[in-house]
Amino acid sequence: MTDDILRYDLMIEAALRDVVRETLDTVAQNGLPGEHHFYITFLTNYPGVEIPDHLRKQYPDEMTIVLQYQFFGLKLEDDIFSVTLSFNNVKERLQIPIESITTFADPSVNFALQFQSSVNEDDEGGETGDALPNSSNTDAKAAEEKSKNKDKGEKRGEVISLDMFRKK
Repeated sequence: MTDDILRYDLMIEAALRDVVRETLDTVAQNGLPGEHHFYITFLTNYPGVEIPDHLRKQYPDEMTIVLQYQFFGLKLEDDIFSVTLSFNNVKERLQIPIESITTFADPSVNFALQFQSSVNEDDEGGETGDALPNSSNTDAKAAEEKSKNKDKGEKRGEVISLDMFRKK
């Protein structure tokens, strides 16, 4: 790639991350409206990610959280959001930089964004890790189906693997 100062790809990525920031800020101030809920996948080894050691051990590369029924104290500060989630009935505080997010989906409205991480990228802007296909509609539909098929009993937070959404 030439030394082009007009990196539209990076500008678009930054603008889409602003959508995530604004969404999280709105929900932090007003709560989740209607049936909205979020699947947020992030890199657990990204600088600034703060999660309990047992979760980092279980998810050494990537983790998906669901903000739907049991999340507490959602707060956005600059480029980091924090939230308390229940894992096996134990509340844990997570701190997640916006830049560590690789996927953000709201299956209630069939909306999803996928990001490239700046960690471990070469100068040519290569991807890192195990990227999902760019089929945000498929990902959002699969997440929505999982949400609809959940137990009708007590609503509990859970960590899910995105492998269930990948086409084999």
